[in-house]
Amino acid sequence: MIRHIVLFTAKDRAHITQMIEGLSILTTIPHARRIEIARNQKTDQLGNEIDVVVYGEFDNEMELAAYKAHELYQESIRRVRPLRELRFAADYYVPTQPALP
Repeated sequence: MIRHIVLFTAKDRAHITQMIEGLSILTTIPHARRIEIARNQKTDQLGNEIDVVVYGEFDNEMELAAYKAHELYQESIRRVRPLRELRFAADYYVPTQPALP
């Protein structure tokens, strides 16, 4: 499984709700096991710069690529890009077998 995490900062805090709405269309793309869009609660004692989080789980690289190629992904980019300041993304593999003690 692949986890896909994207972190956004807003150019203007007044646009965070619009960003969440634009990103929420990602949840209708069928290639993910799970997609979550959330406002950062900003409770960390060391850093709270991130405004919005996208969290996704995909079975494999092909499903992640299909998700990114989907027309709704492109629509989300069109809506959110003008509102965001920074975007950080990370993808990593999660072992399917439990680790041995």
